[in-house]
Amino acid sequence: MNVILGISLILLFGVLSGKIAEKIKTPAITAYLVLGILIGPYVAGFVPLSIIKASGIISNFALSFIAFSIGQSFSFQVFRQIGKQVLWISVLAAFGAWLFVVIGMLMIGLPLYVALIFGAIGTATAPAALIMVIRQYKAKGKFTDILMGVVAIDDAWGLIMFSVCLAVARKIHFNQITSIAQVIIGSLLEIGLSLVMGGIIGWMFCTFVYHIRNQRDLLLYTIGTIFFTAGLALHFHLSVLLSCMILSTVIVNMHKESFRFFEVLQTVDWPIYLIFFVLAGANLEIEMLRHVGFIGVVYLVVRVFGKCMGTYFGATLSHAGRDVRRYMGIAQMPQAGIALGMALISKSVFPELGGMIFTAIAATTIVYEIIGPFFVKIALYKTNQIQTR
Repeated sequence: MNVILGISLILLFGVLSGKIAEKIKTPAITAYLVLGILIGPYVAGFVPLSIIKASGIISNFALSFIAFSIGQSFSFQVFRQIGKQVLWISVLAAFGAWLFVVIGMLMIGLPLYVALIFGAIGTATAPAALIMVIRQYKAKGKFTDILMGVVAIDDAWGLIMFSVCLAVARKIHFNQITSIAQVIIGSLLEIGLSLVMGGIIGWMFCTFVYHIRNQRDLLLYTIGTIFFTAGLALHFHLSVLLSCMILSTVIVNMHKESFRFFEVLQTVDWPIYLIFFVLAGANLEIEMLRHVGFIGVVYLVVRVFGKCMGTYFGATLSHAGRDVRRYMGIAQMPQAGIALGMALISKSVFPELGGMIFTAIAATTIVYEIIGPFFVKIALYKTNQIQTR
């Protein structure tokens, strides 16, 4: 099967699976993952290996869009609105998940650089699943407002931690550097250059965007700038995620009508996301599941425990109410897009163990996307945000 035919089947089957997901009230992301598994090379074989080999490029496309979208949450106006509770909870929930996952992976014998990658991936959540449940049950109230605020910036902390851990893991694994100082300095240099480059391109974007007169040119200009940033980051071995996130952060704080850039991007980004999630499922190596089963179970447990502990301490330090301390942790259980993208990047960077990392994350993501929304609903019910059990 050729590449064009394979992509056409992904898009057409993707539409069908999305409709089925609506009927059975399942997140569309879950449907795309399952579709990818079924039509992938390890089951039906509809997706050619040439597309699978290009999934790293497609994941960079999708993640550059996602990172760009996340950057809009870092406007000064948003930070003034969300308050210290959201900041404390989101930061400590991310750190708690990272810490417990790293410890859990080390305890079962995985190398340090692999444990760091698992920990960083564990920080991410799935905003789409949370927002879907909130909208479906028309949840309203303070708990819902705080949860939405946490979701808005949670993945940003995840991107930052993943960029740091990936840089450190790369130094440890490939350079065999024994000096901790060298690892830290090299990683900070990579992260700092990513931030500087994204910031400069963001400033240039705002400087020249005033010459753009229509929606078509605005769309081309926005996509071109995002890909230019991602391409430069890859060329200079910097972080695509951080560069694109800072790009949009600068834009949203410099330009009064920055919402136009995010709105125009939403008109074309969904096919890329669909292909990304389907290919993520197609990358799942079925025969490897029996080897990563125990790793996946440990990851499932320690990530949730870390999220709950971090959220509890964050809520306590920020003097949040009892309901927030007790139920905000389980409401952050869903995990999908960002985590899969991180796993795909890890698979391309670390050929030896990258397949194991990705398979474990893909398998647990399906579990999280199935049970996660139910825990979100429980949290909303227990905090009197909805009336339906």
